[in-house]
Amino acid sequence: MKKTRDFSFKSILLVTLSAVFLFHSLAIFEIGLLQRLENDAYAARLQLTMPNTLDERIVIIDIDEKSLAEVGRWPWRRDVVGRLVNELFEHQQIATMGFDVVFAEPDGSGSVLIEALPEHTPEDIRASMVARLDHDAQFAQALTGRNVVLGYYFKEISDDQPNVGLLPKPAFPGFAFDFPLPVRQATGYGANLAVLQKAAKQGGHFNPQVDDDGIVRKVSLLIAYEGNYYASLSLAVAKAYLKQPIETIFAEGVGVSQNYVGLEQLSLGKKFIPVDNQVRALIPYRGKSGSFRYVSASDVLNGRLATGSLGGKIVLLGTSAPGLLDLRATPVEPVYPGVEIHANLIAGILDGTIKERPAWAAGAELIILLFIVLMVVFFLPSSPLSSTLLTALAMLMVLAFNLWLWISAHLVLNLATPVLMLLVLYLVHMAYGFFVESRNKQLLSMRFGQYVPPELVSEMSANPEDYSLEGESKQLTVLFSDVRGFTTISEGLSAKELATLMNEYLTPMTRIIHQHRGTIDKYMGDAIMAFWGAPLDDKDHARHAVRCALSMLIELKSVNERFVAKGWPEIKIGIGLNSGIMTVGNMGSSFRMAYTVMGDEVNLGSRLEGITKEYGVALLVSQNTKDEAPEFVYRELDRVRVKGKALPITIYEPLGLAEDLSTKQLASLTLFNALLAAYRNQEWLMALNYYEQLINEHESHPVYELYRERIEHYMSTPPPDNWDGVYTFTTK
Repeated sequence: MKKTRDFSFKSILLVTLSAVFLFHSLAIFEIGLLQRLENDAYAARLQLTMPNTLDERIVIIDIDEKSLAEVGRWPWRRDVVGRLVNELFEHQQIATMGFDVVFAEPDGSGSVLIEALPEHTPEDIRASMVARLDHDAQFAQALTGRNVVLGYYFKEISDDQPNVGLLPKPAFPGFAFDFPLPVRQATGYGANLAVLQKAAKQGGHFNPQVDDDGIVRKVSLLIAYEGNYYASLSLAVAKAYLKQPIETIFAEGVGVSQNYVGLEQLSLGKKFIPVDNQVRALIPYRGKSGSFRYVSASDVLNGRLATGSLGGKIVLLGTSAPGLLDLRATPVEPVYPGVEIHANLIAGILDGTIKERPAWAAGAELIILLFIVLMVVFFLPSSPLSSTLLTALAMLMVLAFNLWLWISAHLVLNLATPVLMLLVLYLVHMAYGFFVESRNKQLLSMRFGQYVPPELVSEMSANPEDYSLEGESKQLTVLFSDVRGFTTISEGLSAKELATLMNEYLTPMTRIIHQHRGTIDKYMGDAIMAFWGAPLDDKDHARHAVRCALSMLIELKSVNERFVAKGWPEIKIGIGLNSGIMTVGNMGSSFRMAYTVMGDEVNLGSRLEGITKEYGVALLVSQNTKDEAPEFVYRELDRVRVKGKALPITIYEPLGLAEDLSTKQLASLTLFNALLAAYRNQEWLMALNYYEQLINEHESHPVYELYRERIEHYMSTPPPDNWDGVYTFTTK
């Protein structure tokens, strides 16, 4: 009996490899290669789906090389910057302005001129000069009452330098939450002059969020300093533009931990901004640098723009000049202006296109990985073609599902981990099949190759532990086939011709047995012994055996045609089939072993083959075989008692499937069954009448003549009173 499949070494190996990916996904430990591949996959999806269009709502006033050439090196005098602000709000009629620069130090250009005034300069003239040369005050005047957001930066590493400037009001004071938010913590800052910050009233930090690989993918929307929380420049500009307060949205019913407090979104009115567990937002890059309109600052200062050409727009003052070092590495371009990072995030807030990686993403990824593990370990077939197609289909499903979430729901799930895991498991599965299973197949071939066809060996190699040469009792069907009159045939041929004839007979017969999933037991001269149901389990062993025997008789016609063409004699064969409990396994001596079957049921199969010629038929089967293959039509021939069997058995001649038989064949079968019934009832005249009908209306058959002889015998010599209609063979 086939053994229950054990959890094989290959399964353990695949599960172990899967655990490495699962632990990485659960952040139990990190695999650097996987993280790099995830970053590459993120960049690929970003570049594949970004619109690559120009966003006209946001304009960058660029401190470019041209402006530096015309106005002078940076930093410019504050009165010049103030004039720039006045030009943008008064003549260009912009809606909001954000500064991606900081004004931490006083403008000293005016104080030099004031100090150069003679000591006897009248006080009124001196006061007038001081007012005209106080460039910071002029800049502050330009900021007053305007929708302006000043930029500044936080320090995250303690140093000996004091803080400079004045921070704006925090987005949230520390007491706004019952627990601290797990955001970046600042140790100091570099902010704008107090006079400027008080005039602008609004501010936002422009600290970059640089990942370990040096790439900017996120922005920290909130940074904590001394217990308060300060907004980023992009968030503050969007707030000023929309004129909406910043609000927090927490997940309901979620427990608070050190790394997760349930803060899932910030909002500005009806604009929702998804954030991660550190209140960071993914930057929705629209395209490579140049996704926003750039206007040279010198063109604004020199009045080269048409009045109102920037009306209602958001303006960011920043720099693309390489010498000012505001260039970043991003997923879409290795050198990218920092001011455009703020512009992209502002556009994403306005459009609602910021990607989200929610807290439950890790759970969803775990389910996907477990699905892959189950598919590969339990369902991936051993066939290279089938396993490749199934793996390709699974990979397409993972890619399609991931991209669908990315595009339609703006959700970010890891992609490289499931794809690489599927690929690794597939390669291990294939390598195991090539190296280990090929070895198992070779071992099975050594054990069973001479008995079963290669196709069954391949089937067995999937679970080699299930097959053993040890003896066992099983329900099987055995076949015996023998060439009739072989001695006479061999006497008329040379040894070489006889060997060739037998090879050309045995080869097609063996092929048919293999095609019907049979196991060759042995060749005994001109005889063939085969069986079904071992070593590979076969619940249809009787059906396969009957179908095989009928196919052998059909193939024999083609064999005889070839023999006649070569001048060889035609051959006839007899086949006997029996089904029952038999002992199967490796049997023999210490000198020679063979995988074979033994038992009374095996002997009966041999007896049936031996009596085929007594009935003039080529094929006989027992009652057991008939019962296990009921779809065939049988002719009951007799009840006989064979040598070695105390009880009589009923023997049958399989004729084929009902749909393959003609009406005339079925009619002759009905008549013969009537003859047989009359014979057993000792109605001799009625039996003879059926015989006459058979020979007159149908083709002759040797068994008809056999029963005629028996009937005539019993008519002249009546059987004894205890006659049961059973014919006894004493020598078979």
